[in-house]
Amino acid sequence: MKQKAPWYYLTLLILAGEAVFILPFVLPRIFRSTVLDVFELDNTQLGLCFSVYGIVAVICYLLGGPIADKYPPRKLMAIALVMTAAGGLVFATFPSFELLQILYGYWGFTTIFLFWAPMIKAARVWGGTTSQGKAFGLLDGGRGLTGAFFGLLGVFVFSLFISDIVETASFWERREAFKYVIYYSAASITIIALMTWFFMKSGVDEKEILLEKISVKQIHSVLRLPAVWLLMVIILCAYVGYKITDVLSQYAREVMLYNEVKSAEVGTFIQFLRPATGILVGLIVDRFKITLWLVFSFIATLMGGMLFASGIIEPSTTALYFLSVVVIAVGVYAARALYFGVMQSGKIPLVLTGTAVGMISVVGYTPDIFAGPAYGYLLDSNPGEPGFQNVFWMLSAFAFVGGIAAIVYHRFYGRK
Repeated sequence: MKQKAPWYYLTLLILAGEAVFILPFVLPRIFRSTVLDVFELDNTQLGLCFSVYGIVAVICYLLGGPIADKYPPRKLMAIALVMTAAGGLVFATFPSFELLQILYGYWGFTTIFLFWAPMIKAARVWGGTTSQGKAFGLLDGGRGLTGAFFGLLGVFVFSLFISDIVETASFWERREAFKYVIYYSAASITIIALMTWFFMKSGVDEKEILLEKISVKQIHSVLRLPAVWLLMVIILCAYVGYKITDVLSQYAREVMLYNEVKSAEVGTFIQFLRPATGILVGLIVDRFKITLWLVFSFIATLMGGMLFASGIIEPSTTALYFLSVVVIAVGVYAARALYFGVMQSGKIPLVLTGTAVGMISVVGYTPDIFAGPAYGYLLDSNPGEPGFQNVFWMLSAFAFVGGIAAIVYHRFYGRK
């Protein structure tokens, strides 16, 4: 299939693709210290909320994948966005830990069952047969830019409703300020949902990309593809790296000794590295071997993880801290931009993209279940810099395994 979908289709896909994760993930990533404070949580409890999300999501990956092969992506995505925004109204009440776990389970359903596989399939449709690297690079880079933009607006909104001296702001002032951040996010997600429903039309005949029904035989055919099994390992390892980037702003707060606003600014800076990496990779990778670039991304992630794990990054080594942040973020975000872009190289049929994505994601995104509690436990059991070192040793181990799987994938599919 030739590329037929217009650029505004990709633009809306990018906006929707990040907006759906703003409430459950982007805000806690950028405002991690604030979230722990105003929701009265410790690292382990927040990690358990992510685990509930992950458990529900794993089930939804499996069940939701085939739906993407039967119904138009834009309609499924728009419904998911509205449902996710509705959860923000509960989030803004600062619910108890128990209710917060239920809310994250709800978000696990809304962001995955009707959204994840349709988004990946829509990106493959836009990329056609010659621009898969561009499609997924621009998608992830654009999503990163959207997340960074939401982060900047969030920091701005937060600063509007808090006293000039952040350190002296009361608990209730910080809670009230963050409530407005949640409200603006939910409203923005709803607007993007409406735009997605009415305007994200590819121009491609839907009969080319949809099935009348999904049969057991088709599911078996997907599971027989070696690329599917390798991508399970590759995505699992890369996604552990992505989850651990959540603690980089917290590292700035607790080890580099920045205040809440400055540590949130570090989180926003990291968000901007994602679009810069994704867009750059997307624009150049189709000229080279996309599978080899995936290998390089794991090498960079491993290098960044080892720098943090070594313990040489301290408050007096600001330049080294930011250099290490850049190295680890570039590696992680490059992997995210590429791992679904190699599906075509692995001979996964377009019409079965939803089913394949569902199968791959059941394993690939299990870090949603275990990564949060794992690094939360490592941080809480060894407060301060030693806990962070242990977290980055964990990252380095997964980066090594992911790199080996990426090398195997390249040897199978990247030489043709």
